[in-house]
Order: sequence, then C-alpha cells, then structure tokens
Amino acid sequence: MKAIVQDTYGSPDVLKLRDVGKPAAGDGDVLLRVHAAGVDPGVWHLMTGLPYLVRVMGFGLRKPKVRIRGRDVAGRVEAAGKNVTRFHPGDEVFGICEGSFAEYASARPDKLAPKPANLTFEQAAVVPISGLTALQALRDTGRVQPGQKVAIIGAGGGVGSFAVQLAKAFGADVTGVCATAKAGLVASIGADHVIDYTREDFADGARRYDLILDTAGNRSLSHLRRALAPRGTLVIVGGEGGGRWLGGFDRQILWAPILSRFVSQRLRPFISKETSEGLVALAELIEAGKVRPVIDRAYPLSEVPQAIRYLERGHPQGKVVISVYGASESASDG
Repeated sequence: MKAIVQDTYGSPDVLKLRDVGKPAAGDGDVLLRVHAAGVDPGVWHLMTGLPYLVRVMGFGLRKPKVRIRGRDVAGRVEAAGKNVTRFHPGDEVFGICEGSFAEYASARPDKLAPKPANLTFEQAAVVPISGLTALQALRDTGRVQPGQKVAIIGAGGGVGSFAVQLAKAFGADVTGVCATAKAGLVASIGADHVIDYTREDFADGARRYDLILDTAGNRSLSHLRRALAPRGTLVIVGGEGGGRWLGGFDRQILWAPILSRFVSQRLRPFISKETSEGLVALAELIEAGKVRPVIDRAYPLSEVPQAIRYLERGHPQGKVVISVYGASESASDG
C-alpha cells in the first residue's frame, strides 16, 4: 500500500511516499480503508520532534517510533479482530489512529465512532482531534454555561472554528478573536462578535469574559488575564513558539498551575482525551446541524509535505485534509 513514511525528524522533506506492507488488525483492532485524513499541528510536532518534550513523552528519542504519519482518520472498516463487537466490515467510521496518511490503517475501536451521516469522508476526517479538543476544553475543563461571555482566541483555526460553534451550541455569547483574513469566516460560523487582533486588543480592559479559550498559544498569561473576569476561567490549549525543550507548553504545564494558586481567576491547563464518547457527542451535534467542519484545502496523499508546509506558514482558515480514497463520497453514496 502507499503511505507517507518518516525515518528521521526534520522538515516536511523527511516525509516520503512509499510502498509499505499493509497492516493487519489485531484481535482487538479494526483495519480501516482510509478515505481521508486530517492535518493538525500535532502532525508537525511529531514530524519535527519539537519541542523535545514530544520525544520524552514516548514518541521516540532519536527517531519516530511510528514511521507513518497522520492520526485523524475517516474511512470504512475493512476487517475486524475477533474480539471486536462494535464495528463490522463496511461500517463507515471516523476517529483517531496511528498512521492515517496511508491507504490502510489499524485502529482501536475505543477511538472510533460511526461517521456522521451528513458528512463526506473528507469533512469527517478533520473533526476528531480538533473537535475533541474544542469540546473537552469548553465542556469539561471550562465548564461553559448558557449566557456566559466566552472568547475564543484563534477562532479561525482548526480548534477555534469548532470552539466557536460549540460555544454557541452551549448557549454562550461568543467573541471570536482572529486575524483580518479570517474575520468573515468567524462571523459566518456563528460568532456574536469578532475582534481583529491586528487592529484592536481584545484585552484592552473594555471587555471581560467568563471563559477564555486560548488556542493560539503565544500570549502571556498576564495579557490574557486582563480580559478575564475576576472569577473567570482561562483554558490553555496547546502551545506554540517558545524554546526547543518545552516550546509554548511552559505556560500550560508550569506557569498557569502555579499562578492559579495565588489569584481568584482559574487558569486551567488542558490535555484532550481521545474517546469514542466525545466523538459520538460531536457526531450528534453535527447531525443536528449545530456544528460543521470548515475545510480550507484538500491535498492528495502524495502532497502531504505541501499540506504541512501550508499549515505551518499559511494559517489555514479552518482545517486542511488529505484525500486518500473516495474522500468525496458521502455515506448515502456508498
């Protein structure tokens, strides 16, 4: 089968399209015929091995433990292990696995869910990681409530575009903070207010928010706190920039928990959990018409390096997806 393989850490140049052996489903796994795969910043971190914290966390100190890149996936079950009861050959699913930039991939059933009936495979493939991150950050860590004033920083990106829609679905008054080019998109997906951070400072003191979701990863805690209500909650999603060891994650894993002990505001670090429960919740919201994936560009499997270059330099509006096989089909077509 064709797959995007990586034998060393580095730039997108280390990613090669190769013929490799087709994986087999273990007794507790399913084998997927991959139709589409999402691209998220985590792919870049695993490709580069940066920050070094990524390597220490078990992804491989000197070279990647998993050679095939890609984790977001949507496709059809090709085969199911003898201990699998949830899924059967022919089922259309979406979720998270290792090695989704390939024609076939092995996946755990507890990280999959039935594909939303109203989405194509391409649309479904961009939901899992970013959608779960937005859902859990708002619902579980931020504990968003109807009527709250919520600010989404990075509202036009992958996680942000889901977060705006989810916050609205939970009944919040939503402000999306984004660059000029993404203002129209953020308004179109339901934000009540849009702030262009290139023209005004959302933390100028004129507005205070009950909940801030920071998906951009490079603003100081002191700056974010200026926009937060006295007993508001800040949820920090990921981290970009910073040094080679911790990157931007130092705000999340070090400074936020420490500072939170001394102030009335709740500064919450966040790590998403890859669960089928969350995927099912997202599918229900999508099928109810409350959330829709936003795709900026689609690339074929052979152009994964170009897709990642676009991700790292172009600040996509929404998500980037890899079309592997029949990705434009809908469930009703198959």
